[in-house]
Amino acid sequence: MDGYTYHGVALMRRPGPRLAEGLVTHIARSAVDPVLAARQYTIYQETVASAGWRVVEVDPAPEHPDSVFVEDTLVVCEDLAVVTRPGAPERRGETEATERTARSLGLRVVRIEAPATLDGGDVLQVGTTVYVGVGGRTNAEGAEQLGRLLSPLGRKVRPVTLGRVLHLKSAVTALPDGSLIGLPDLVETADLPPVRRAPEEPGAHVVPLGGRDVLVSAAAGGTVQRLAAEHWRVLPVDISEFEKLEGCVTCLSVLVPDRPTD
Repeated sequence: MDGYTYHGVALMRRPGPRLAEGLVTHIARSAVDPVLAARQYTIYQETVASAGWRVVEVDPAPEHPDSVFVEDTLVVCEDLAVVTRPGAPERRGETEATERTARSLGLRVVRIEAPATLDGGDVLQVGTTVYVGVGGRTNAEGAEQLGRLLSPLGRKVRPVTLGRVLHLKSAVTALPDGSLIGLPDLVETADLPPVRRAPEEPGAHVVPLGGRDVLVSAAAGGTVQRLAAEHWRVLPVDISEFEKLEGCVTCLSVLVPDRPTD
């Protein structure tokens, strides 16, 4: 697409052959169709690309069932890539390829160190404030370490106590205008600005793609209608096979916006 202007890079990783063995914590396990999952991943990828993002695939990690949920392995803020230390020990090998990809993009790379744990799905960046869910896969030390790493960039980390939910962004995400949408019953709302209640659980998960474009699960029909009525350009995608593993639209990518050049 010669002459096309991209918003930045979207990191993704294809689902592996062991996807159906992925971890489930707060829901009952159900059968995952790997063929359908592969097709849904491709459509997700094409949808993000259609909104102006250059897709870069992280090397596969076939030995890791959850590796498609690449968001948990990396937090990007400006030119800094923070390689996480996932709270589930069996997922920690997923970070190696993500770190290599971050370096290939010219990002500065730092790491979360033990005994801290941090999953990228617990990190919600809203302007210069970074909300970090604590109590599930991410511990208090993980939030503290991230705060120290991001402080030189002018960011302030604010911990958010989680209820019965896997990650903060399983419960709350932000629209492009910075307003929050989600399921306030699943988090300590005193730790957050007001959260607009989503009509259904998948509607708590929104990915801003630049301008008025927002990516939302196709299962969130009520949310899609509400956001469209508010003149957001809603891009619904079916990710049913990943939702069976507590995945959501945010989990399947890491967005690295282009940085202004002098």
